[in-house]
Amino acid sequence: MKHLLASAAMIACLTMPAVAQDADTVLVTVNGKDITLGHIIAVADNLPAQFQQLPDAQLYNGLLEQLIRQEALASGVRDDMSRALRLSLEAQETALIANFVVDRAGSGEVSEPDLRAQYEAQFGNAEPTPEFNASHILVGTEAEAASLVSQLAEGADFVELAKTFSTGPSGPNGGNLGWFGLGQMVPPFEAAVLALEVGEVSAPVETQFGWHVLILNDQREVGGPTFDEVRDALAESVREARVTAAVEGALAASTVVRAEVEIDPALVRNSDLIAD
Repeated sequence: MKHLLASAAMIACLTMPAVAQDADTVLVTVNGKDITLGHIIAVADNLPAQFQQLPDAQLYNGLLEQLIRQEALASGVRDDMSRALRLSLEAQETALIANFVVDRAGSGEVSEPDLRAQYEAQFGNAEPTPEFNASHILVGTEAEAASLVSQLAEGADFVELAKTFSTGPSGPNGGNLGWFGLGQMVPPFEAAVLALEVGEVSAPVETQFGWHVLILNDQREVGGPTFDEVRDALAESVREARVTAAVEGALAASTVVRAEVEIDPALVRNSDLIAD
């Protein structure tokens, strides 16, 4: 009896489907077209992040059923596609392959020497640049601004005046704008800041926002960022350079013959031209 049970178990094991391990493993055939494990993996790899969170069984079964339905629909027209569909598929295939090449060129690790070289290229010759810390009081008229300048000359507290009279968003914190560099403020405002000494109050300054009274709180010289501060950005720059090199290399190695024909650009919107 024990031998009979062992034989039965062995037969059962031999007749069970093998666990698929190969990307070429055929899962189902629809109208003569094989759908493989590789097809499912390829689709799964390109799903948005929210679908990647699904349980494995739900993801697998859902994708398999989706591919079956898609193949059932596609097989009926694959040999009789419209011109518009055929041209669209050709364009999508080219775009998909090109995106693959771009992604491959921009992927991979960036070595420490490459990071250092990129840092030197971007920041090696960087000159220190000035930064300013200023506060302002924003009002609607020149007369109001002039009145504030007079009050400050008589010893009024800038912070309290800003909290009381400023209509700008920085008013509640005493008008302080924090640190900023050249080019970050509108030109009349920047010009007024550049003309001030630390602790000095400006005359009324007009911008498109209204009338300002400024005080320069502090000034400093700032060098380039440290290597560690920009490490991630440097890696991204290296990858972008790799992509640019791949594109330029592909173009240089290609034969591109532009037809000498005049085309009305408006035709790009005329889908009737590709209709059957």
